[in-house]
Amino acid sequence: MTLAHRSSGSGAPVVLLHGNPTSSYLWRNVMPSLPGRVLAPDLIGMGESPRPDIAYTFEDHARYLDEWFDSLSLTDVVLVGHDWGGALAADWASRHPARVRALAFTEAVVKPMTWEEFPPAGAEVFRAIKDGGSLGGFLPGLPPEYATTFERPLLQWARSMPLGGSPASVVARIEAFDRWLGSSAEVPKLLVTFEPGFDTMLTPSMVEWCERNFASLEVVRRPEKAGHHTPEEQPEALASTLATWLAGLPS
Repeated sequence: MTLAHRSSGSGAPVVLLHGNPTSSYLWRNVMPSLPGRVLAPDLIGMGESPRPDIAYTFEDHARYLDEWFDSLSLTDVVLVGHDWGGALAADWASRHPARVRALAFTEAVVKPMTWEEFPPAGAEVFRAIKDGGSLGGFLPGLPPEYATTFERPLLQWARSMPLGGSPASVVARIEAFDRWLGSSAEVPKLLVTFEPGFDTMLTPSMVEWCERNFASLEVVRRPEKAGHHTPEEQPEALASTLATWLAGLPS
């Protein structure tokens, strides 16, 4: 089953992975500024990708992404991830290190968190969802193009947020790729942050944790303000930072 994807350019592949509750549309204003063969898939059940009758767990998304990478024979890949796309990028890279050139993150799910580490405004919403509630106020005021995604993967992603040690399977998966991120000094990594908005997930203390624990990590702190959806809110600044970093990577 093939994932839908956007593509532009030619050369070494740069793969942009979105998270919840978006799609490849998230990258529309970032892609034109990036060099190489730029690809942005829709995760399974999201955007224009198929909607099979599955649980939409982290493992499901990773499995379909594995098949997509293999179907396109992608190697020497630079991965750029936002939200759960960052977690999926790190997960794929940790399991396919010989095919990875570099990784970049913005507002990504990169570590298991305690409830106290999570921004208070979001903690209340995610507690309710994890306790069996509906998405309710979870969905932000994003463009209507994201409405092609149906609720099952959105809800499962929200319930998969690694908070307070749960769900254990997701926490274990993230801990595994965190170990790789901490030991893979040969792989350049970039974290792009902005002046925090009200719904920023990577707080300053979380960014400092990444600096302490990820090998070969460069952090670029942009002065512009943005909340969680940085590719939507600051696409030009994000694209400029990514393009400069990509140009400086070893060939």
